Amino acid sequence: MKYKNIIFDLDGTLWDSTTSIAENWNEVLARHNLLERPLVASDMHPYMGLLIGDVLKIIFPEITEEFIQKIIAEIMDNEEKILSKNGGILYENVQETLEKLAVNHNLYIVSNALDGYIQAFIEYFNFNELFKDFESHGATGKNKAENIRLLMERNHLKPSETVYVGDTQTDYLSAKENDLDFIFCAYGFGQLNEDLKVKKITKFQELITL
Repeated sequence: MKYKNIIFDLDGTLWDSTTSIAENWNEVLARHNLLERPLVASDMHPYMGLLIGDVLKIIFPEITEEFIQKIIAEIMDNEEKILSKNGGILYENVQETLEKLAVNHNLYIVSNALDGYIQAFIEYFNFNELFKDFESHGATGKNKAENIRLLMERNHLKPSETVYVGDTQTDYLSAKENDLDFIFCAYGFGQLNEDLKVKKITKFQELITL
């Protein structure tokens, strides 16, 4: 890996926590009689990487903004408990690859997740020593591009020495807004416009050779 600094997306890039997320949403939505049937992991796949408020508006277009905020607050309150109990599934060779990269690179995470979600990921796998810093939409209220910029400014990262690794078109656009190179995780949840010329990996350990 030629870059000094590597900023990672989380869902669809480092792990799959959709089973835990579905369990959390089921508990909260059931309280409000919003479920026609229990959600399963695959129901969450199309929405991974999106802001939670936007997802709720897509699924329940008839509910008010005030109600959306109430549901978000309840999901936030429940999330750490669920993730601490169940965690998520690391993609193949993620831990080994991160440990190798951390020897000579600075590792970071920027995600659209709720506040506490990245912390739960790091604590569940005892990754505290691997990541220098992280930022999320839940903590700042900012979009991914703005949070990447915020993290870069805070850690004095130069665009020429930094790459963003993710699995969605939003990840790509957020990287470009910050003049960063982008590496696409083709194994993740998202899609990327086929005409874009970017580096792609089909297995996480391929990062070592880029």
